[in-house]
Amino acid sequence: MSSPHALWPSMLPADATFTPDRVAVGAVGNRIEFADGSTRLCATSGLWNVPLGFGNPAVTEAVDRAMHDASYLSLFRAPHRYAEDAADALIELANPHRYSRVIFSTSGGAANDAAMKLARQYWSHQGAGSRSLVVGLTGSYHGTMYGSHASSGDDLLQSVYSVDRRSVRHVSYDDEGEQLEALLRREGHRVASVVVEPVLGSGAHALSETFVSRLLALREHYGFLVVADEVATGFGRTGRMFATDGWGAAPDVLILSKALTNGAAGAAAILVGPRVSSAFARGGWTFVHGETQAGTPACAAAVTAVIDELHRIDVDSTTAALGRDLSRLAATLKSDGLITDVTGAGCFLGLALRDSDANPLSGTEVLRVVSEIADHGVLVQPGPSAIALIPAYGFTSTELRETDSAVRAGLTQMRERRHEC
Repeated sequence: MSSPHALWPSMLPADATFTPDRVAVGAVGNRIEFADGSTRLCATSGLWNVPLGFGNPAVTEAVDRAMHDASYLSLFRAPHRYAEDAADALIELANPHRYSRVIFSTSGGAANDAAMKLARQYWSHQGAGSRSLVVGLTGSYHGTMYGSHASSGDDLLQSVYSVDRRSVRHVSYDDEGEQLEALLRREGHRVASVVVEPVLGSGAHALSETFVSRLLALREHYGFLVVADEVATGFGRTGRMFATDGWGAAPDVLILSKALTNGAAGAAAILVGPRVSSAFARGGWTFVHGETQAGTPACAAAVTAVIDELHRIDVDSTTAALGRDLSRLAATLKSDGLITDVTGAGCFLGLALRDSDANPLSGTEVLRVVSEIADHGVLVQPGPSAIALIPAYGFTSTELRETDSAVRAGLTQMRERRHEC
């Protein structure tokens, strides 16, 4: 057996080794090239990050200019024009009536940490320091920093890492808000914020309209902040620019990452609504959070270029059309008995997988299915007893057919293997 490479990839056993057909060496358009010369179609938008395709010329050129003209500028205790322009563009995109300030970060996990701190400081300065609880959803994923690891509702070895969850609670996402309301009746006076993904990144489960309406009504009653983690759903992924655009009222804080720079830089942005931002401004409070690589000129230039590109392709109509095609593809897989359910929204769909005895597939079995689909030329995203399809917005009808064919082949291969056992 070959020894592991010096590089230690994420979310895999430490003894994992890779053959050349699994070592990426390039990416162009919607395809990734591997060290053996093969290519595969990426139906994950590069882990949600690249909805405009790998090597998008407008983004690449903007980053190149920024690196040439201002290779590094910090946001510690001073602004720079690149970040100011990107922040203005984000507020305009997300609606200046809903959000007024932008805090740049370096990843979705770090941004979730910052949002937890922001909510707790907001209440502390209001004289309600006891309001420190952060409520998340079971099955959610917000990252693996210590704060975001604590708020993530997936089982991610939190106890092994001594992640402090004493000030975190989790409630169900699929009971129309019953557990959330029961928790608030007990501890509502202690809740600083409720953090939700409009579509859970793990498994692609969309919050129901009833859950969202109840969440917003409970905010009115108990006063907590609503933090929407749109790391996975932002920038047109669900058929709206932001999934929360369809809510009856805006969240207090909106977290963005992944598609924010089309994968060109490690970046995230926290959009802060007027309720919180005006309180900090009136009080002259300092938010003690800073990240050395947050909002650099290259990052900010990528953000601005991405927003321009989203306008250029008319992202709302583009993703609506792609979402319809993707939904038809998934519905046919279900009617043919290859999957048991379809979850998600727009261009972010989960395909539920069960064995012949109707048992959900284990994580190991899902990874095997993903590998078999990759053997047929397409990369898909693993999830809890499911795979997810998250195509880039420029996917053609030919690429959708290629995806359909590879998924069918991989799922059929899984069935045949299980029959042999």
